Amino acid sequence: MKGFLNFIREQGVVGLAVGFVLGGAVSKVVSSLVDNIINPILGMALGFAGELKEASFQIGSAKIAWGSFVNTTIDFLVVALVVYLIVRLLGFNSPEKKRD
Repeated sequence: MKGFLNFIREQGVVGLAVGFVLGGAVSKVVSSLVDNIINPILGMALGFAGELKEASFQIGSAKIAWGSFVNTTIDFLVVALVVYLIVRLLGFNSPEKKRD
């Protein structure tokens, strides 16, 4: 049991777990932002009434769900922006200076 606890402490497993949980929470907030604020505004700007992610067109028997793709792309870009800003804010983007 002692070896397992040392592994958890030395490998930063707790920090990884916290990051995973917070990442899930941030993902929910970002999805809500995209679904409830950004997409309705984009839908109005593009002249599409209703849910943007429901936007599609038909080619023969194939349904092209372009709205769902746009929704997922916006979701990804907002998550990437949030992660970028957090990394910049916490200073993880600059290499550590070597100490003598």
